[in-house]
Amino acid sequence: MLAGPPRPAPRRVLRARRLRLRRTDAAPLPGRPGPGDPERTGHHAALEAVAPFFLGNEVWLVAFAGVLFGAFPHLEGTLLPGLYPLIVAILVGLVLGNAAVQLRGRARTERGRRRWGALIVFGGAVPALCWGLLLGLLLHGVPRRADGSFHIALGDVFTPFVVACGVTVVPLFAAHGAAFVALRSAPALASEAQRLGTGLLRAAGAAALLPVLLTLFGAGAALTNPGTSAALTALFGMALTGAWWCLSRGRHGRAFAATCCATMLPVPIVGAGHYPYVLISSSGPGMTVGEAVTDGATLRILTVFGIVLIPVILAYQTWSWWAFRGRTGRRHPRYF
Repeated sequence: MLAGPPRPAPRRVLRARRLRLRRTDAAPLPGRPGPGDPERTGHHAALEAVAPFFLGNEVWLVAFAGVLFGAFPHLEGTLLPGLYPLIVAILVGLVLGNAAVQLRGRARTERGRRRWGALIVFGGAVPALCWGLLLGLLLHGVPRRADGSFHIALGDVFTPFVVACGVTVVPLFAAHGAAFVALRSAPALASEAQRLGTGLLRAAGAAALLPVLLTLFGAGAALTNPGTSAALTALFGMALTGAWWCLSRGRHGRAFAATCCATMLPVPIVGAGHYPYVLISSSGPGMTVGEAVTDGATLRILTVFGIVLIPVILAYQTWSWWAFRGRTGRRHPRYF
């Protein structure tokens, strides 16, 4: 007899097959945490919350540096040679930290992940410390030679005021990251980031008191516009206080907005406090904006370049922010 058409498998058999396929798909790759692994809800989840935004936003750092030194070439030629150690340390930290973020997920052992995690911390702490030291140097004033160049020795960096500025920036940047992790993560990790962030903000506020006190006693910042600088410093203190208040009460979005203001305000404090100088010298006259700025033709080229390129960068960044919006764990593309 001829065999008839095959009979369809029972529904329970089909359901069992689908369940096996789902389990196979959900199995983690070797060395990578699975969905239920504590590692997925800990360090890996924190990196997944931060990496698509903070690492992608470094393009603005590169663009800002290029435009700044294109518009002020004399500033670059006189200042950067004395700041090479700090600039190189910032770049080394950024490169090592970014590489460690990408390579940590490829580690096959817990010991390997801890090593890459330590390198991530190092790659974040070194640029933050060096940026704070750089801000402290610019606020305090850098020695100027007779030929007009600025020379920065090791003793100029390790002064109480400059070191205090560097120590202030490290917990401030860490609190900024903790606020963002709290905003982007699942409730368990958000609660841990909230607790860590409030402690870091208290540490940043306590460290910021020392540069202020040194300036009041004449051993800190050298400012040509002390009133403007005092107003901006008060705003900085209000931003820190507001960030701590909002983060301690679980208002993560407002806390992140406040830490954004706190991390940006030191730059206008330097600019507005020194105007019309772009550099204040601790020995003689500084460099004015007119001395540092480039010619009109170069400024027009930079303006056209910015009008064309900035909208393209904004469009790409907006798409990236939209693709990774929401808290981690929801349905959006995974960065790793």
